[in-house]
Amino acid sequence: MHNYTPEELLLYLYKESSAAQSLALEEELKSNWALREKLAVMKTAMERLNNIAVSPRTEAVLNVMRYAQEATAVKAASKS
Repeated sequence: MHNYTPEELLLYLYKESSAAQSLALEEELKSNWALREKLAVMKTAMERLNNIAVSPRTEAVLNVMRYAQEATAVKAASKS
């Protein structure tokens, strides 16, 4: 019985493990309940991470726009 690391499980989930490693893990999953549970938890976390939508706060966007507007005004004033 191999003691699989979280890194090995992640490689398997993202389909980045070798064919031999994947086959060995799949065989172990058939009889190892704890490993199946660990893999299920990691798969759920992976799916949640893939579905996270991140966007900046409105305040941050307004600050950037205000800065750009001020920079444009300063540039225009220096050209006159």
